[in-house]
Amino acid sequence: MSASLQPDHPAEPSLSALVTEQDNPASRDIDRKSALEIVQIINAEDARVAAAVEQELPQIARAIEAIAARLRGGGRLIYMGAGTSGRLGALDASECPPTFNVPPELVIGWVAGGPAALSQASEDLEDSAEAGRDDAARLQVGAADALVAITASGRTPYALGAAHYAREQGALTIGLACNRPTPLEAIVEIMIAPIVGPEVITGSTRMKAGTAQKMVLNMLSTGTMILLGKTYGNLMVDVQATNYKLQQRALRIVQLTTGLERSAAEELLAQANGEVKTAIVCARSGLDPQSARQRLAEHGFILRATLDSLS
Repeated sequence: MSASLQPDHPAEPSLSALVTEQDNPASRDIDRKSALEIVQIINAEDARVAAAVEQELPQIARAIEAIAARLRGGGRLIYMGAGTSGRLGALDASECPPTFNVPPELVIGWVAGGPAALSQASEDLEDSAEAGRDDAARLQVGAADALVAITASGRTPYALGAAHYAREQGALTIGLACNRPTPLEAIVEIMIAPIVGPEVITGSTRMKAGTAQKMVLNMLSTGTMILLGKTYGNLMVDVQATNYKLQQRALRIVQLTTGLERSAAEELLAQANGEVKTAIVCARSGLDPQSARQRLAEHGFILRATLDSLS
């Protein structure tokens, strides 16, 4: 293992120097406060997060463009991290199939310790760069893929090991941390580092750092899917209508884009086997569902391009 990937215990000055580990004067006496005062302090600190993310928008946009290019070439988007960071990646990945109708293997979220660590902490694995490398190898991270290594500190050995392995394989590597400079920044091609400052509870990076990471991950996956044509305007036209709520959402989308009355939209969706894009093309073109699917396929299943070709 490279010396740079070794956990730096017991070299505590390295850890204590991180801004995410600093004492926060605003919450120093929080245990003396009322419940209302406590939430006011937390809310005031949370208000800083969006501004910190805003500073990173150029890097986030660059990452979105690069990720979309990898996915267009047949690659995958893979999030890897330990603890809260890994769980946030797994959460974002799990929402992509129902929202954008992509296969579950296209966007993968992996937390140190595997699926069991989603509900039960496996924090000891944070200190193992070899575990990060092994998990990345197990996921068969390759040159076609984009890997996002997530670690609030920017120094977690597990995340560094995963990023190192991905870089060696020729994958696109992106880092997401809430400190700067960090060892992660020296490994990855694109670094996203919203600096949110000290936490309300010292070192509890599930709070502001976790919120910042969640915001960035939302942008990475959503922005990528928009570039891939998974929306029409701001409508999720690739939604998988797998329950009543989503069925009603699909119905409203068809109505909004076609102007059809509810009953007519329901009938058209049924004919299209619940496929929102197919139903919309049918309504706008007069084509039968099979012909509409063929027209969509000719335009990479991008609805806007398909509809433009009809005008």
